[in-house]
Amino acid sequence: MEQTQSAISTSAPKLLDQVRGKIRLKHYSIRTEQAYLDWIKRFIRHFDKKHPRDLGATEVELFLTHLAVTGQVAASTQNQAKSALLFLYRVVLERELPWLDNIEQAKAPKRLPVVLTRDEVHDLLTRLEGTSWLIASLLYGSGMRIMECLRLRVKDIEFARREILIRDGKGFKDRVTMLPAALAAPLQEHLKRVRALHRQDLEAGFGAVYLPYALERKYPGAARDWGWQYVFPSAKFSIDPRTQVTRRHHVQDQAVQRAVKQAARDAGLAKPATPHTLRHSFATHLLEGGYDIRTVQELLGHADVSTTMIYTHVLNKGGRGVVSPIDRMGLT
Repeated sequence: MEQTQSAISTSAPKLLDQVRGKIRLKHYSIRTEQAYLDWIKRFIRHFDKKHPRDLGATEVELFLTHLAVTGQVAASTQNQAKSALLFLYRVVLERELPWLDNIEQAKAPKRLPVVLTRDEVHDLLTRLEGTSWLIASLLYGSGMRIMECLRLRVKDIEFARREILIRDGKGFKDRVTMLPAALAAPLQEHLKRVRALHRQDLEAGFGAVYLPYALERKYPGAARDWGWQYVFPSAKFSIDPRTQVTRRHHVQDQAVQRAVKQAARDAGLAKPATPHTLRHSFATHLLEGGYDIRTVQELLGHADVSTTMIYTHVLNKGGRGVVSPIDRMGLT
């Protein structure tokens, strides 16, 4: 038994290194890498640290069912675990699992998105300031996801055409969304301060930003170019977990999440507002304004218009615009 545990402990790091290598080869994000590694570790621990090559579809089904029945996880969480394990077997171990049809599926609730009224958005934004205000305003003004906004590079802002180019959005897709006219001047002032900070970093021997994939090898020196810098750089340096290089990353999304939640509390909003709520509000208010749903779909980056259709159910027309019979009685 001790020999078995010893063999597993020495092989586990090699397996996880293989997983890391395959994930990076496919250009998955650092968050996906961390999530997949965590699920694979949990899967191994669940079966007494047996190596996954000695397990198979039966154990995968048991583990996923355990998450749904005993762990009572959300459907999205179970799906993430399933994706991680399928990646492990198909890509890393090169084993095709049989169709997993005996899994107890976690139920996915069909909920409508939380949407703020225009007045509520105004009340929330007026309680933010500085970079948090600018980021939240861009989320509402352009419909970006929070990580799309935080990963923006200077070269992707087109002031002349009032456009924002979003690269490698959800599903590794590029798209163009609007740069609100009201935010052009504040954004330009913000970039002046960012450029001054970048100059300071260069003088201090830093100033090289993370470049995706193999661009740093393809374009030597580009990492220090102004155009590749983050629009919203962090206030301090950090160590890249993949390369161990010290550099300035972008603002962390948790900081924006906290700022928006605090602003919602300060505004006395009863709704659970988050940065993503501003994206929902952007879409809903455009549809309220009479814009075509296909246009809204393109701005949001939805692959299927059916995803965008959910916002037609939360328009500010209670009961799908139907007038209640009691309202026709003239009681008030």
